[in-house]
Amino acid sequence: MDTSVSGKTSTEHLDLAVGGMSCASCVGRVEDAILKVPGVTGVNVNLATGRASVDLKDGDPMAVVGAVEAAGYETVAEETTLRVEGMSCASCVGRVEQALKDLPGVLEASVNLATETARVRHLPDLADAQALVRAVAQAGYGASLPEPGVDRADREREARAAEMRSLRRSLTWAAAFTLPIFILDMGGHLIPPFHHAVHGAIGTQNLYVLFFVLASLVQFGPGLRFYQKGWPALMRGAPDMNSLVMLGTSAAYGYSVVATFLPGLLPAETVHVYFEASTVIITLILLGRFLEARAKGATSEAIRTLMGLRPRTARVLRDGQSVEIDVDQVAVGDRVLVRPGERLPVDGEVVDGDSWVDESMITGEPVPVHKAAGARVVGGTVNGQGSLTVRATQVGADTVLAQIIRMVEAAQGSKLPIQALVDQVTRYFVPVVIGIALLTFVVWILFGPAPALTLALVNAVAVLIIACPCAMGLATPTSIMVGTGKGAEMGVLFRGGDALQALRDTDVVALDKTGTLTRGRPELTDLVVAEGASEDALLAMAAVLERHSEHPVAQAIVRAAQARGLGLGEASGFRAVAGMGATGIVDGRAVLVGADRYMKAQGIHIEAFAHKASGLADAGRTPLYLAVDGQAMALLGVSDPVKEGAKDTVARLRALGLQVAMITGDNRRTAEAIARELGIEQVVAEVLPEGKVEAVKSLQQGGRKVAFVGDGINDAPALAQAEVGIAIGSGTDVAMESADVVLMSDNLNNVPNAIALSRATIRNIKQNLFWAFVYNATLLPVAAGVLYPFVGLLLSPVFAAFAMAFSSVSVLTNALRLKRFRVPRVT
Repeated sequence: MDTSVSGKTSTEHLDLAVGGMSCASCVGRVEDAILKVPGVTGVNVNLATGRASVDLKDGDPMAVVGAVEAAGYETVAEETTLRVEGMSCASCVGRVEQALKDLPGVLEASVNLATETARVRHLPDLADAQALVRAVAQAGYGASLPEPGVDRADREREARAAEMRSLRRSLTWAAAFTLPIFILDMGGHLIPPFHHAVHGAIGTQNLYVLFFVLASLVQFGPGLRFYQKGWPALMRGAPDMNSLVMLGTSAAYGYSVVATFLPGLLPAETVHVYFEASTVIITLILLGRFLEARAKGATSEAIRTLMGLRPRTARVLRDGQSVEIDVDQVAVGDRVLVRPGERLPVDGEVVDGDSWVDESMITGEPVPVHKAAGARVVGGTVNGQGSLTVRATQVGADTVLAQIIRMVEAAQGSKLPIQALVDQVTRYFVPVVIGIALLTFVVWILFGPAPALTLALVNAVAVLIIACPCAMGLATPTSIMVGTGKGAEMGVLFRGGDALQALRDTDVVALDKTGTLTRGRPELTDLVVAEGASEDALLAMAAVLERHSEHPVAQAIVRAAQARGLGLGEASGFRAVAGMGATGIVDGRAVLVGADRYMKAQGIHIEAFAHKASGLADAGRTPLYLAVDGQAMALLGVSDPVKEGAKDTVARLRALGLQVAMITGDNRRTAEAIARELGIEQVVAEVLPEGKVEAVKSLQQGGRKVAFVGDGINDAPALAQAEVGIAIGSGTDVAMESADVVLMSDNLNNVPNAIALSRATIRNIKQNLFWAFVYNATLLPVAAGVLYPFVGLLLSPVFAAFAMAFSSVSVLTNALRLKRFRVPRVT
């Protein structure tokens, strides 16, 4: 639970696991229930992940939990046992219990003085195991977990495994009891001699009683789950998919019971049993849910893989000894020993050792990276053949891996604008289906041919069973889950699912030059000085001044002076003017270094260097000027080499039908030279940092959608202004926080990769929605019998059950195709 406080108001974000949701209409009901809680400002419930994301302002988290449970669903709780130290009497027990119960998310706490343990039942998303330990510590007692804590990946894996075991068990029993009914009944319909033999040997009444016994075992055994969920929902006036199955199978089963034991209550021509329909329907729907649960597990594979990257334990140096501890107990500043072949447990800085580290699981780049003293390393990556000693700089939730997991989870749990229509439809879908089923029954009773009662029952049951809001509810979130997971594998992180849709609609890709298209480490290539002046003296003056600046160009000048072995003194009165240059006092003389516009603004004449500057610009180098005491004394040419693969990236973007633009603070001639080299058709040059937003706005004219790619602090406003901001992973944290999409490496080819993936994902979503809507729009009328007057076609409830199960599985299977997404290449 994240909390931010401003003044007297408190804003919280809750992420709850919700159990019992079976279809899209459940999603609407959970959202409606949560929205009624005072203080809730926003809610997003995801059927595929089974989670609710809630924004609270001065609200009670437990009221949200209560609202979910009052709506007939459950919040998933777990039980944790703590070891508690320092308790000496019953009052200690009471204090520890109260400290735990006061924690939001704790449902029950029981402390045992004799065993010195506390058993706590809590909601892991509101109060995790470490929060319990902290609560006991704040009460004045010591607390620890008896063994390394089970992380969320394990909890969710175990929950899925339990669901799969339950469904498999129910499906096995349902199939075992259904098969004899199916063979004896349906076999008789298909093979008349078999029908006569069975009825002659057993007797029709005895056969019906046998069917009744077997069907009852299915109806109230494996089928009991539909009553447990469907009946309370129906009683609340909020029926769901379980209610439809319950009503449909109960109608078929109940009619058959009457036909078996009280046939006199029915017209003679309508005495038939439909035990095979009720049992086969339950069996097929359980089969569909089993396959659906297995496919859902596959859609969340990316999150499980990311969670599995972090080691459970770490080897740290404590008091001169190597100690293996739970990774959650590693503190900032600890020295962690990493042996060859091990995963790094935390983010940190190498203080000793030399090795190559495989960072592909974080960045998507397959080539190992050399790490030595001073290098930064990321938790979850794999150490090569060398040993490393790493000083922990980020631990727990602050690590890069933890942030990646949060970003992927946020993206997978979000809704696209395209989902809004689906939500409106599914909110009323089940009640409408029940209404259509009742109407179907009445119409067939009044106007249907004999046996009207039988036909009315069969068609009404078919309508109830064939309706499938599950497919509509799963259409969008499953594709988002697989698509964003695939992106994480490629080193492309979507901060929200809506970024997928926005990126797909992009018309223009605008790229910052320095550090994005270029390496961001410029080199001094040319030095032209005024007649009679000393190159070394002027370069030394420029370097002394620029040594106070962090700008890459300034550092290039300093490196060039150091390479010549020039001694560098100190500057006073240093002042940098963003996008222009710098000024200061060196050896008692006023020194300025900067672009031509800076010199002109200071009234310094640079005409003597104009011809040389023009030549540098034509060659793709940035011309800078050095002025001493108000007189231009030197021209410096700085070149920032183009990144490898930048030209290929531009070609791929253009092949995708996108317009490519470059935004830079460089002078126009230099910028256009680089643009020609890369094949970029539009250049916005000589832009000051604060002007990048205006540059993006100019590209947005005419309704064009712009994706801006940048890496620096001064790119953050432009990243926010664009429809989609894309930050490269080698950039700053500020840029990443402002971006919608984060590339975990500086490989620019991930820009067209991200766009291609977004297009594939949205295309997949539209396919899912199309077939989900077409399925219901087409088969619901058929199930109601609208084709019977024309072609004599009626839909069997058994076929309806098969079609309903198939629709959900087909949507999930189509979403899983995104796992095979391959980046399109340009020849």
